[in-house]
Amino acid sequence: MAMQAHEIEHLIREAFPEAKIVINDLAGDGNHYAAEVIDESFRGQNRVQQQRAVYAALKGKMDGAAGELHALALTTKAPD
Repeated sequence: MAMQAHEIEHLIREAFPEAKIVINDLAGDGNHYAAEVIDESFRGQNRVQQQRAVYAALKGKMDGAAGELHALALTTKAPD
């Protein structure tokens, strides 16, 4: 089952309400997305910590072969 971009944004926004979030459907299939998440809470965290926090916000939607979201390329950072 594919996910819509707005569903991904909603899940991320719940965890990062003040973030700048941009979601792009890379293949037009609802399974391959890129997301850019810019949030102050990432300041002082390394990229792995930032990305783990975003994946946690997805509440298991990428877990295993039956996950609703197949691929998400993440770019995360604190605001400039």
